[in-house]
Amino acid sequence: MTDKPTVVWLEDVRIEDVPSVGGKGASLGEMINAEIPVPRGFCVTAQAFRRFLDDTGISNELFATLDVNVDDTKALDEAAKKAKDLVLKTKMPEHMQNDIIAAYEELTKREGAEPFVAVRSSATAEDIPEASFAGQQETFLNIKGAENVVVAVQKCWASLYGARAIFYRVKQGFEHESVNISAVVQKMVDSDKSGVMFTSNPTTGAPEAIIEGSWGLGEAIVSGSVSPDTYRIERMTREIGVIIATKKIMVVKDPKTGATITKDVPAYMQTKRVLSDEELYRILDLGELIEDHYGSPQDVEWAIEKGQVYIVQSRPVTTIKKEEGAKATVSTGEQEKLLEGLGASPGQISGRVKIILSLDELDRVLQGDIMVTRMTSPDMVPAMRRAAAIVTDEGGLTSHAAIVSRELGVPAVVGTKEATSKLTDGQIVTVDGERGIIYSGILERAEAAPAAAAAAVAAKPVTATEVKVNLSIAEATERAMATGADGVGLLRVEHMIIGLGKHPHWYIEHNKHDEFIRELEKGIRTVVGAFFPRPVWVRTLDAPTDEFREMEGGEEEPHEPNPMLGWRGIRRDLQDTEVFKMQLQTFKNLIDDGYTNIGIMLPLVQHPDEVRKAKEIIASIGIDFKKVDVGIMIEVPASALIIEDLIAEGIDFVSFGTNDLTQYTLAVDRNNENVAYLYNEEHPAVLKLIDYVIQCCNKTGVMSSICGQAGSDPDMAKKLVRMGISSISANIDAVERVRDAVARTEKQIILEAARDLTEEE
Repeated sequence: MTDKPTVVWLEDVRIEDVPSVGGKGASLGEMINAEIPVPRGFCVTAQAFRRFLDDTGISNELFATLDVNVDDTKALDEAAKKAKDLVLKTKMPEHMQNDIIAAYEELTKREGAEPFVAVRSSATAEDIPEASFAGQQETFLNIKGAENVVVAVQKCWASLYGARAIFYRVKQGFEHESVNISAVVQKMVDSDKSGVMFTSNPTTGAPEAIIEGSWGLGEAIVSGSVSPDTYRIERMTREIGVIIATKKIMVVKDPKTGATITKDVPAYMQTKRVLSDEELYRILDLGELIEDHYGSPQDVEWAIEKGQVYIVQSRPVTTIKKEEGAKATVSTGEQEKLLEGLGASPGQISGRVKIILSLDELDRVLQGDIMVTRMTSPDMVPAMRRAAAIVTDEGGLTSHAAIVSRELGVPAVVGTKEATSKLTDGQIVTVDGERGIIYSGILERAEAAPAAAAAAVAAKPVTATEVKVNLSIAEATERAMATGADGVGLLRVEHMIIGLGKHPHWYIEHNKHDEFIRELEKGIRTVVGAFFPRPVWVRTLDAPTDEFREMEGGEEEPHEPNPMLGWRGIRRDLQDTEVFKMQLQTFKNLIDDGYTNIGIMLPLVQHPDEVRKAKEIIASIGIDFKKVDVGIMIEVPASALIIEDLIAEGIDFVSFGTNDLTQYTLAVDRNNENVAYLYNEEHPAVLKLIDYVIQCCNKTGVMSSICGQAGSDPDMAKKLVRMGISSISANIDAVERVRDAVARTEKQIILEAARDLTEEE
């Protein structure tokens, strides 16, 4: 342990340096070297901390202090206080102080002025895939001055022995002696807005990014003291769902003293949306780059200062549980609904309410109680472990209550606003941690035997209408296959291309066409190979120009007032033919290798000339139309109204992109909160266009499908089956529901026909 220096710079750190700089420090260094926008700084190594314990002679006394029963709240608190005091009152060796001071002075030179920094704890067992120690050690914000940094570092060291940290290590089987701590000293982001993102749903693992945002620094969200705005982005379709919270407080830097303070949010900002769609997509893009880099869903902390997005931390999401059979459900019947909040940890459980308004009441929480409090803190973890469920007034999906509940595997509902005032002590309630609802009383159980439930899933209904799945990243192929889908109705290439990090024209300008084709082919091959011989319809490039501008080599992308109505889809490919041909060459390579289950789908078609010209280019690449189906997206009312002319150009299938078709038919921007209430995929005009296209296709032997968000709605699926659609392509998590709706509707049609026949006779 003595061969490592006291200080190392973040840019010199990689993920394999966890033993020296902890999970947080290693992740920051890794991201800096992956060119993610991370504020610069340095780490005081774990080896320095260990030398501090050994050289000062306090290690034996320290570890003896930690030998307590962690389920005894009083004994745990006393041990934690004694251990922290021992670390704080022991003087740090002078040579270590000098090394830290010298590093801060070097950071000052780099920044041009003495910077405010965040001093953040980074435990060496932290942020690993098997366990998350997030939030257990302390962070000190807006620290300025070398001597103050030294003090903050020692406070970080002491926080390794907080009650929650001791408790968690014991329960996770980590020996105290084996866990060390590094302190990350990082330039402070004086954020206007900040928050947390899960790149996948932390409860279900679904490809749904959840972003929470609030005003000021991120401490208010992480602590659960504010209920943030919650944004859900369906990663395949980029659909955004918005829940705007009332944000009453924010944590900011005092402009006069530089201290970190909590103040009231101005009234006009409390219900104002924190993040624009553009900011959400920028945050998500960075999150997806980080997820791709690490190869697993990530829990990412972000901050925005003067329009610039910074990433200040990323760790694996450790709370996604693999399904081991069907979950038990609760039949709500006519049961009274008492409260609603955010479903933060799944599960349904009944129990007796214990309202906790202060820390000295924690012993009142007994095994099986429903713990209700304004917000949770690390000191509450032992009581939370005894509770059957957690309910809070404040907080979001990334609050302390939400994170710990998922770690403990207990149901939780957060952000109810009034649980502590509306519920009463001793009241019997049922908590539904998936839906975010608290019901009165004990609900009647309606559990299916696991074996029977598993058999029902395995014996999926066979339907005449094919039920397919939507995909945008090759990494989700296994989950898509597990749905038993009849094929892939939409495989997007733009997400694969954006994931390369370089604009297609970068490859052209550097004469690396083959590299582009090889990388794109790799992702598509994974999907078409897994689903062979079931069809995989691959949609050619369809991304607005603003999504490509930030990529290396994308500087020449045009600036459009409305990119969604601009240079995208087939209109781009027919002008930017070299990029189109690289995509087609990818398809040809796969077809030549025997993957004849590929269908080429052209987006945003609005005129027969576009189909004709595209087919000419496809033929020029040498693709044999006998070995591949070619189809178009119906996203524009024009394509629906002239469907006969488009069919005459020789297409094999059509697929409805209902997200765009609805917008363009109703003149409604679905992401504009002022008019979003008018967005309706089942508007009579939209349904009339869809029905007309399906009837024309059925008359001419052209397959019809749907791959927009509406295809994941069972009610819409029922309507489409009655119209006679050939197939429905749903998001991964909706395939089973849609398949059941299709099967039920087909049976109803058969029964109705039989009744009609009987009546005629």
